[in-house]
Amino acid sequence: MNRKNLLVRAPLVVAGLSLGYGSTPVRAADAPLELRIGYQKIGALLILKQRGSLEKRLAANNVTVSWVQFQSGPPLIEALNAGAIDFGYTGDMPAIFAQASGVDFVYVASIPQPGASKALLVREDAHIRSLADLRAKKIALVKGSSAHYVLVQVLKKANIPWDQVTPVYLQPADGGAALQSGSVDAWSIWDPFYALNEHVSGLHVLTNAVGIAPSNDFFLATRAFANKNPAIVAAVIDETTDAWHWAAHHQSELAAVFSEASGVPVDIEKVVAARGNYEIAYITPQVTRLQQSIADTFSGLGLIPHSIEIARAVWTPTTASLTATREERK
Repeated sequence: MNRKNLLVRAPLVVAGLSLGYGSTPVRAADAPLELRIGYQKIGALLILKQRGSLEKRLAANNVTVSWVQFQSGPPLIEALNAGAIDFGYTGDMPAIFAQASGVDFVYVASIPQPGASKALLVREDAHIRSLADLRAKKIALVKGSSAHYVLVQVLKKANIPWDQVTPVYLQPADGGAALQSGSVDAWSIWDPFYALNEHVSGLHVLTNAVGIAPSNDFFLATRAFANKNPAIVAAVIDETTDAWHWAAHHQSELAAVFSEASGVPVDIEKVVAARGNYEIAYITPQVTRLQQSIADTFSGLGLIPHSIEIARAVWTPTTASLTATREERK
């Protein structure tokens, strides 16, 4: 992994506040702040939490960090909307559903997801051997999740209209149980649930999302928090980038952290780690265009109530060095 493909460290100066690598304060010592971060049992924020580097960086400036765990992106978004958290990490679709619902958040940074960590699992006795066999089947997924987009794109590739399958909206643990019990025929899901179930007797992988549904996962913040505390937001991304860079080069240790958090066997988490992408960047025009294309697909299908403009929710760091493209950092 080339460190130049990751975010470069750069000081951020906003309204007289500086957050570099010395002792310059983030905020006045008499103005304490709690930064509340939503995370899941996998991914870069879990590693950031485990390392404790963000707490150390912000402690001297009277900023504390608290962590709130979620099973998937949609409930994390609900917490963001309710003001229960300030910052979090989700797949592409929770952010689109949130923006369409009027949640006032901003896209801060992204991790590209080519699709290796997402798949459609099917029951052997459902007689699904090709994408075309999905017609008229019952398919479990988390509504408004990245798995939702994967299923939409899989059906598009198979020329199956959305209304010719029966979506069954379940959280991951329930989706897996429904597939194994026969309550549904297929399941659109992501790692580690994908890796945990791909070799279960009676199931097989119909397809992963590579070449079908490339997307991005996103770091999000409430607009109010990001606008008021840009230096803190930049610090979170910087420390997360360092943590994820460490993870790229320590995958056995990464798998152990994932396993401890999720309860998934470490050998399974090694599979998850190997399928991961370890590049983090602030939002580029290319990322915005891809997310807009996904949003347009969902509005066209009537799966969100109206069209949205992704660019309106993109947060712009206040120094050119932080908004440079990946190519410019090479």
